[in-house]
Amino acid sequence: MTRVIEASCPVIIGAGLAGLTAAIELSPLPCVVLSAGAVSTGTSTGWAQGGIAAAVGPDDDPALHAEDTLAAGAGLCEPDVVRAITAAAPDAIEWLSAQGAEFDRGDDGRLRLGLEGAHSRRRIVHAHGDRTGAELLETVVAAARRLDSVSLWDHSPALEVLTEAGRVAGVLVGTPEGTIELRTDTVLLATGGIGGLYLHTTNPLSSRGQGLALAHRAGAVLRDVEMVQFHPTALDVGIDPMPLVSEAVRGEGAILVNELGEWVLRNPLSARDVVSRAEWAQLQAGHRVFLDATKDPGERFAELFGSIYATARESGLDPAKDLLPVRPAAHYHMGGVLVDGTGATTLPGLYAAGEVASTGLHGANRLASNSLLEAVVCGRWAAQAWRDAGLAAGAALPTRVYPDPTTWTPDPVVAEVRRIVSAGAGVLRDADGLRTALAALEPHRSHDTGLVAHLLVEAALRREESRGGHTRLDFPSTSPVAGHVLSLPDPTLPEELPAAGSVEPARTEVMAR
Repeated sequence: MTRVIEASCPVIIGAGLAGLTAAIELSPLPCVVLSAGAVSTGTSTGWAQGGIAAAVGPDDDPALHAEDTLAAGAGLCEPDVVRAITAAAPDAIEWLSAQGAEFDRGDDGRLRLGLEGAHSRRRIVHAHGDRTGAELLETVVAAARRLDSVSLWDHSPALEVLTEAGRVAGVLVGTPEGTIELRTDTVLLATGGIGGLYLHTTNPLSSRGQGLALAHRAGAVLRDVEMVQFHPTALDVGIDPMPLVSEAVRGEGAILVNELGEWVLRNPLSARDVVSRAEWAQLQAGHRVFLDATKDPGERFAELFGSIYATARESGLDPAKDLLPVRPAAHYHMGGVLVDGTGATTLPGLYAAGEVASTGLHGANRLASNSLLEAVVCGRWAAQAWRDAGLAAGAALPTRVYPDPTTWTPDPVVAEVRRIVSAGAGVLRDADGLRTALAALEPHRSHDTGLVAHLLVEAALRREESRGGHTRLDFPSTSPVAGHVLSLPDPTLPEELPAAGSVEPARTEVMAR
């Protein structure tokens, strides 16, 4: 039997940086935060290495940050959104510092700034070298736990976003003590990305687009689901998921070579889509790809990138002496649930922030270290929008702490979906491979992982061009008109669900910007 609890406050699905930022910003108004696993584990936030981008250097400006972001986004960014988020970046750093985040600083107290691909300035704010994500996650978890207004529920995955009369009415939650229906008219999706759909990924394997499935089934519009960023330097040592070797390593001088010592490309700090395609060409030609950090940063590697160094050493490699085998791996999802500047989706009462959302910041190819930035800025904006709208203050619910499960059974559908998506919708795509993948995914559409994979492949088939993270061998040119691919609500859903503006009710549509 399903228990019904009146939440009378926002329910935030996801306990990563975006979700917990929103919860902290909303205080003293109450909220419930649902975590599919233990709070502070299983999110991509804690895995982020490079840092958070912000124009805080003496030679930098938010306008320059915006220009770099727009250039990387290959025509699909929303310029007003880009300018707004990059302008908010310095304040985001101050806000995180106020919550207790300890960023790396020089002896003079100034922030140490790193350089990453496609940035024109050093603007990567980092913590403990390559542990920025871990530091930020620890910071917001600790800050949220200090607040009586934040009710944290661990091991409580959201099963369904409930709707009534065309708007959000609650969340169905699976807990160790049974299913609970949380009644609320405000829900924030902060569930992360989709990297777990691929055999080669730098994301937690639990990141398989659950938020996209929740939104789609509830009737919200998704945008550009086909846009997947493959990070070019995942450490290829047989570990699943693959350890990431931060782009910041190349920012310190490391280069990419094949087993013959030939450069993979002359500018190792090119945009990620460019580097990944160059590596893929090497792999397809029978070569292996290596990151050569033996000269730069060389002996400084352990000091600058302690976590990466430790991981390499565990695999029997010394980055100061050995070449590091690397390959492209699914890393970040530029597409997501379509939102406006407040995080509101096309379904009234449903919001999204972080990687699950399509804000217009990233376009077709995310600029390095803009992801943590977006999570903080947009998580705060959502909470501010709720306050500005006069959100009623209900009573805070108790925090629920459940023991870790003692057993875990692999899902055979997930394993099959990962195989299908990797074969048909990887770095390079074509119609034959995508159609084969669609047919293979059809029996799995009732499964959330299969549904998201199907939406991704379908959108990739619809985009008949190459742009940013999406490369079609059969459509190698970029269309002169930048368009979005919209995944519309399932036409079998009740008619009272809101339509997607002027979009025709097809499964997917390509829309000009």
